[in-house]
Amino acid sequence: MSTEYNESTYNQVRELIARLQSPVQDLPTLLGFLAAPLSDLAILPPRYSKYNVTPLPARALSVPRHIPLLQRALLEHVLPAWGPVLDEEEYYDLVQQYFAPGVFLVSVSAAKHVALHAYASILSLPFTEHSIRLLTALVKTYPIDMLWSLTVIRQHTGGTFNKGTVSWEDCVRNVCAVPAKVANFLAAEGVTTDLEPGPYCTNLSTRTEILISSLAKPTQVELAAVTYLLTKLVNVGIFPGAIPSWHTQPSFFGTTLPTIRSRMQSTPAYAAIWRQVFGAFPSIQTLQSVLTSLYAHLSAVDDLDDSLRTRALVKREAKLLRELLGRFAKDSDIVDGFSVTALGRSWSVGFARVFVCWIAGAEKGRVDTEALELLLNKAMDVWANPDHIRHSLLSGHQYFTAIILLAVSYFPVNSTPAPINSLALSSPFAKSVGVYIGHLDHSVRRCGMLVAEEVARSAGKGLDFGDWDGDSNGKAWCRRVRELMRVRDADTSEDDFAQLDTAELAQNPEPTVTREPVIELVSPATTKPTHTRKPIIQTASDDYDSDDSLTGYASEPSSSRSPSPTPSELAEIEKDPTLRVTQSKVPRPVYLATLAELVRPTTKIENDEDEPKRIETALDAAEELIRRKRAYGTELEENAENLVFGFIALNNNFDLNGFEEKRQATVNALVASCPRKAAPTIIQEYFRNQYSIEQRFVMLNALAMGARELASLSLPPSHSRAEPKRIAFPSKQLPAALHHKYFTLGDELSSGNPVRYLLDGISQKAIESGKVSAESKVPEYARERQLRLKRPVTVSEVTPVALSRDLQSLQLQPRPLVAFTEVAAEYFICPMINRFWMFLRDEQAREARTAHQEVLHRYRGAGTGMILNALVLSQFVAALAVLVHAAQNAKEWPAVIAPDALELAVTIGTRPTSKGEGLEDDDDNEEDSPAERQARKEAALLTTSLELAIVVIDGALERDGGKSLGLEHTALLLAAGEWGSGILSRLEKGVKILGGGGTHEMKLKRAAAGLVLKVDELTSRWKPSMVDMGF
Repeated sequence: MSTEYNESTYNQVRELIARLQSPVQDLPTLLGFLAAPLSDLAILPPRYSKYNVTPLPARALSVPRHIPLLQRALLEHVLPAWGPVLDEEEYYDLVQQYFAPGVFLVSVSAAKHVALHAYASILSLPFTEHSIRLLTALVKTYPIDMLWSLTVIRQHTGGTFNKGTVSWEDCVRNVCAVPAKVANFLAAEGVTTDLEPGPYCTNLSTRTEILISSLAKPTQVELAAVTYLLTKLVNVGIFPGAIPSWHTQPSFFGTTLPTIRSRMQSTPAYAAIWRQVFGAFPSIQTLQSVLTSLYAHLSAVDDLDDSLRTRALVKREAKLLRELLGRFAKDSDIVDGFSVTALGRSWSVGFARVFVCWIAGAEKGRVDTEALELLLNKAMDVWANPDHIRHSLLSGHQYFTAIILLAVSYFPVNSTPAPINSLALSSPFAKSVGVYIGHLDHSVRRCGMLVAEEVARSAGKGLDFGDWDGDSNGKAWCRRVRELMRVRDADTSEDDFAQLDTAELAQNPEPTVTREPVIELVSPATTKPTHTRKPIIQTASDDYDSDDSLTGYASEPSSSRSPSPTPSELAEIEKDPTLRVTQSKVPRPVYLATLAELVRPTTKIENDEDEPKRIETALDAAEELIRRKRAYGTELEENAENLVFGFIALNNNFDLNGFEEKRQATVNALVASCPRKAAPTIIQEYFRNQYSIEQRFVMLNALAMGARELASLSLPPSHSRAEPKRIAFPSKQLPAALHHKYFTLGDELSSGNPVRYLLDGISQKAIESGKVSAESKVPEYARERQLRLKRPVTVSEVTPVALSRDLQSLQLQPRPLVAFTEVAAEYFICPMINRFWMFLRDEQAREARTAHQEVLHRYRGAGTGMILNALVLSQFVAALAVLVHAAQNAKEWPAVIAPDALELAVTIGTRPTSKGEGLEDDDDNEEDSPAERQARKEAALLTTSLELAIVVIDGALERDGGKSLGLEHTALLLAAGEWGSGILSRLEKGVKILGGGGTHEMKLKRAAAGLVLKVDELTSRWKPSMVDMGF
């Protein structure tokens, strides 16, 4: 009878599941289907009891057998059709009960089983917006520590509730797979806050620590389960080997170490649990990863600081390791892990102090000599290794030297310790000291001499190499280490140790690093979707006939036009290979090598029909992909040069929308993300004769914009996302001369010349900075400025348009990986200047080689490759001025950058770059005087050269008051002043400059006057010293 009853009840449940998988008539029927199983499990919210019109028999539902089927039916059939309706009618929390029962039902055993199966059901099916929403509620309400009692404890105690419960390993695997699968599905766009890898893993680390703290007396089964969880966390990267550079990167000990410290102080038995966990790791590699992460997250210790506070900090960290890892005993996994993690790589001397203090016992008056001897032997094996002596860096030598010396200092001083005596008399130690003495590096050599002296002194012997005075060749470091050895860190008093936390709290009342908040438990009923994801493909309804859309209009019999084609005729046309144009989809690149292949294919394809789509896809994805890859390994460095070659050589042969903006943004991203590879490559390609003016402008703009981004300076508003502006009525445009005359700065910026826009602002600011000092020298202006009444500052309203413009101009960019001051001279400015001189030398040599021939056969280098053309050369000088301004704080600026840039500006402004400069093709006036040749310089080139000189001199005044430039390069400075005054006097006399007039003449006068004022300001400061030097 019972068998028939069970079979009957199971048939009812199977019938209910089948109805949910089929179309449901109306909402009340659906609510009745959903309420019956929940009521049988006692997890139905009270407000839905009225919908349970056809309840199931008692205990008809089996959780492991039926709940996964119900969950799949809801995800695959019910929610796609009824999800919006349930959400609109506020019935969505009823469906949510099948995955994440409410927080008030956590105590119900069936609720935890439902949540346990929900992880597997959601992750096993393709993600939708509904599954993401349900998974968010599930993660909040049922973290890993709540599922612990359902799996491990019941398996250990032999509980038989729901035979076939999901194992702990499957539970851990599902919990750890959540962030990666969600991120892959959403493609890093629209990820909900609670499921991002950073916050999710932070919360998972917190809940794991809570789980470990709940183990009173862990059994072998529980220890195996905990170590499995920690092993999985190691595999997903939650135990990094260094402190993460971004707060969004997960770190187990970075999140839980403050809690571990506080629990050890309040609960003494808590540390014993961790010692058992560390001793239960089945894999030595996993233990090494955990130990490395633990060491890296200890409090930072100043290497050689012997203050009381630093010693107390060392003892506190050593006590933490002593409590967590236990005694440094032989035949222990901790010893093997320490040998690989602490002695297999180089740490700082501060870590060496912590390690030695931990192994010595971290107690005042008591020293674990057996553990110290074990440490000394293992450290000496590395220190005395000839390969380590010859090939290790100085930091590695100092680290192991500090370990040995500190370990020696911890041995009792009342009698000669046996380990020290045996070490001093050992043959390998004597041989290693000889190898150290023969080392070519003086600092490394002194590390060996220092160990030899201290070991001999501790063994009661006399050894003194002498020559320890001074600060060169590591002598100061050796003296500080000896000072550090006089007092042991473990001998810090308990009072000082107890006051350390109070002192830190007083100095840092708030934490300096903001962590992501831990996910709190909230009611699933209040969970709302955090994003809206529209389906990419919408399926048509069943009653829609797709063939109707292809049927042509019925033509009148008397109509003169041809009839519309029928569907059969369209099908025949489509099958015709001569008429059908296939448009294959080019996949979006994921790797940089794939991106380079799109713009610069390695294999030549004839009649490539996919080339427009391929280039468009590459331009759309390039900038984002390059910036995303800049902090991941060496992929960008390996492909940067190839990407530069590909993108700067692109031409808009297919009239793609936004081609220029996207290409410029891509090359800018290359320079900003990989300056050591991209910038030299761009400069090298710039001086080749195969590129157009537009491509050369792209190179110069990329160097300038990338440099300012690396220098964290403001950038012009980006137009990469906007459509290119087109002239609606070209016939209404002014003639070329008038159009150029009334060209505004906004038009110039929008036309793709941000370098000119930036240089105008930089030069204007430099000229205005010397306005006050110049006015003070004229008595009339000084008196007028003193008598002038200033208007009071009034409060003005900031319009939203102005506010948005200001916020847009800030352009908050992520912190650059390398500062521009570190790469400015070596990779940007000096290569540009040096390659320009080499190119100019070659061109003038070719001109001199053909000077004796007839005019028709003479070579002119003014337009060769368009590099020495006035338009391109002025843009080159403008880009160089922007780079020089961004590199003002570089250490090479006073001695290298400033004089080289000023010399380039003066040379271009005063000397002809070619014999044919400023001449037409039919002119033959190459025997003019230097003054006449200078008059042939175009106004744009003269203005840019003057502005470069202004930027250099203004930077020199801000950097050191102009001392280095005025005293070490006096002749060059005076030549710049004479050049500027000469141009200004000619302009005042009415001399016409080639290409002048309009705005160019105004800019040229302003630049010449500004240079004269800047030179006068600098020379007035250092004129006595300049005279004393013979100038």
